[in-house]
Amino acid sequence: MALSVFRTLYARLAIGLFLLLLVVGGLFTFLSLASVREYSAAVSQQLNRDLARNLVSDRNLVTDGKLNLDALKHLFELYMNINPSIEIYLLDRDGRILSYSADPDKIKRNRVSLAPIRTLLETPEAYPLPGDDPRSHDRRKVFSVTPVPSADNPTGYLYVVLRGEEYDLAESLVHSDRLLQMGAGALAVSLCVGLLAGLVFFRLLTRRLSRLTERVEAFDSGMSPGQSPVLVGKGDDIDYLTARFDQMAGRIAAQLDLLKDKDAQRRQLVAQVSHDLRTPLASIQGYLEALRLKHDSLSDDERARFLGVALAETHRLGRLVEELFELAALDAREKQPTAEPFVVAELLHDVVQKHRPEAERAGVSLAIVDVSPARVVADIAMTERVLDNLISNAIDHSPGGSEVTLRVAGRDEGAEITVADAGPGIAAADMDHLFEPFYQAPGASRLGHAGLGLAIAQRMVSLQRGRLSVRNDQGAVFSVWLPGASEAAGGAGNESTAL
Repeated sequence: MALSVFRTLYARLAIGLFLLLLVVGGLFTFLSLASVREYSAAVSQQLNRDLARNLVSDRNLVTDGKLNLDALKHLFELYMNINPSIEIYLLDRDGRILSYSADPDKIKRNRVSLAPIRTLLETPEAYPLPGDDPRSHDRRKVFSVTPVPSADNPTGYLYVVLRGEEYDLAESLVHSDRLLQMGAGALAVSLCVGLLAGLVFFRLLTRRLSRLTERVEAFDSGMSPGQSPVLVGKGDDIDYLTARFDQMAGRIAAQLDLLKDKDAQRRQLVAQVSHDLRTPLASIQGYLEALRLKHDSLSDDERARFLGVALAETHRLGRLVEELFELAALDAREKQPTAEPFVVAELLHDVVQKHRPEAERAGVSLAIVDVSPARVVADIAMTERVLDNLISNAIDHSPGGSEVTLRVAGRDEGAEITVADAGPGIAAADMDHLFEPFYQAPGASRLGHAGLGLAIAQRMVSLQRGRLSVRNDQGAVFSVWLPGASEAAGGAGNESTAL
């Protein structure tokens, strides 16, 4: 199911970028306005640093060493008309306000702090240095100050607020809208440029994620995504993730195909097991029912024959069930080999001696024609089980008066055991299916085999990291290769590394 536009990573990144730019732009505008105000105050205080002293000297406020109050009053009236942006206050030595040029109704303080006044007098370069604004209990503004009537004999201070009430009113009327327009314009341009650049970058970044999403959706709908090369040292984590997803999807698809094949094999196995179990069960049931119905009319020999056939079928059924359990245990790897070193020739002689009575009854001879003293590392019981199966099959398929030959040869850092019969061999069409469970070549069913022996042998050899193969050479020749001591050690090391 496709994602909605606003749920995509690209849309969320775009919204996040817009909000981030909006916050950063607003913060930048606020800081810029504050910086402009502080810079303007510093410039104003620097330019008017000596204003108070110049007023005293230019307007003749000091006469005969005393402050001329009439001249000061005239100064207040004059500057209220000429330069209403400043406010002039006369302070005593304790900072109390004695007189002023501002509107009396708006004066909120009766004294100002002397600390910034003394600091500015001692350090004229310490600007911007705000002082108390008499028109407010908490507001502070830049100022100019000078002691009166003189620095040598001060009785008070001429305190000039450089940005008075009229200045604040004019600034609010003239600059507020202008600064707001400039700030809004700068913010809008910054947002547009930053947002456009971010959207282009995010698009370049997320389009690969979009393609990966399309691959996931295609895989979810049953389509096999295209394979991407694995990037080693190239690309970024998105490229690497895409390549790994394609590999994972390929493995999952292969595993699904394998599961389908296994399911088909399971169905075929169930059908074959049902058929093979039904045959001996039907035979046993038939002979037992015949014994029950014709018990009085049958002779002792016939009753013995019926019971013998039923008993043979039970043995056959028992072997089949046992082989099924053994095959299932091998496929589930519940049965693991216990490897140990031994000489193959010794085991082969023991197995041949065990099968000589069977071969004599079939009129077949067993001959070990070539023996190498090779040692292998394998499970003795499993190897014996494999040889039992191969030798029994060779005896069953050899005509009377023929010979089954056995050899042991050292090969490929291991040992190869061959069992060759004198039978008709194996048809080319049967070669590829010979080790499949329940597969029986034409004519094999007459021997009473269920087709599990070679499948069990092949799995036992594989568990021991060996090989089981077959070819034709004046009959069927089965070869079992098992690893020697050095090969087993190397294989175990490789297994540990793989794990």
